[in-house]
Amino acid sequence: MGGHRPLGGAPAGALSAVGHNAGMAESLKGRLLIASPRIADPNFARTVVYMTEHGEEGAMGLILNRAAETTVGEAVPELAWLAEADEVVHVGGPVGAQAVVVLAEWDAPEAAALLVEEDLGFVPAEIEDRDFVEAALRRARVFAGHAGWGPGQLEVEMEEESWIVEPARREDIFTVEPGELWATVLRRKGREYALLATMPVDPSVN
Repeated sequence: MGGHRPLGGAPAGALSAVGHNAGMAESLKGRLLIASPRIADPNFARTVVYMTEHGEEGAMGLILNRAAETTVGEAVPELAWLAEADEVVHVGGPVGAQAVVVLAEWDAPEAAALLVEEDLGFVPAEIEDRDFVEAALRRARVFAGHAGWGPGQLEVEMEEESWIVEPARREDIFTVEPGELWATVLRRKGREYALLATMPVDPSVN
């Protein structure tokens, strides 16, 4: 892991953190952030973000429910061996929109550049042994760009109730129905959250 960078992503030092922000009881790393109706920014409205880092230096995540029309084979054919060539690229967020990040589930986690969970992490930017990495992968998803927050920025948004927190499931991260994920996860939370899932995109249309 040391010295490697996530494929197309920020330097590992920019993603690591030594502790939690003072305003947060715990790190949100490895959890989902579901956009509440308070978020009007079109970059994040009705998004589900998987948090890959959260600490004193800021936070990083990947939007899971914004599938592009372009396939991996069309956009980055050199990475078609990591994911199916006909699988679409996912828009991970507005930061570094031209940079590619690959999040993968690993049978051999030591092959990852940076782990988020025990067997889930980023594909290295520089791959010395392609056969080893390919054999170590269970499945992967290609993202263009990511979501990022500066120090304390996410904490302010949490205080404003912009985000709803939910444990992440692997079927969320590798969803086959990204367009349905926001409503699916809200329904899973139940009660008033399930009601939110029925809201139209434009609240005036009701």
